Amino acid sequence: MSPVRRLHPLADDFIRRLESEGHRVTSPRRAVVDAVSHREAPFTAAELCDSVPGIGRATVYRNLRLLQELGFLCRVLMEDGSPRYQPSHSRHHHHLVCVECGLVREFDCDIIDRLAPHVSRQGLEMVGHRLEIYGRCTGGCGRKAAN
Repeated sequence: MSPVRRLHPLADDFIRRLESEGHRVTSPRRAVVDAVSHREAPFTAAELCDSVPGIGRATVYRNLRLLQELGFLCRVLMEDGSPRYQPSHSRHHHHLVCVECGLVREFDCDIIDRLAPHVSRQGLEMVGHRLEIYGRCTGGCGRKAAN
């Protein structure tokens, strides 16, 4: 009898929320969610595919999209335009991205969020926005560059 592997607490939370919103929790979905929850640094879809052997690419990409739509993951555009993903720790936020080490931190800003009424006066009903601010870590980088 093989030992039962416990899921990361974040994976448990994601799975409970998926079930409460009526989504099936299949073995492949559980594997993707568990792999996502163990990530400490922003990751690419290809890196996630490599970390769940035996799960098809299409399944990984579908689950990335679902987790992003449900607010469990956020998609961060790096300075070079390439997308990375990371677990989201709050519903709506923005990102600070270090161009040296790739560290991504979430931040909230009421000033930015209050722009919606100003945008609507310009003739556009805002349905969402994303903001990444690029810079360098102060006091030295948080970690080595991920290549």
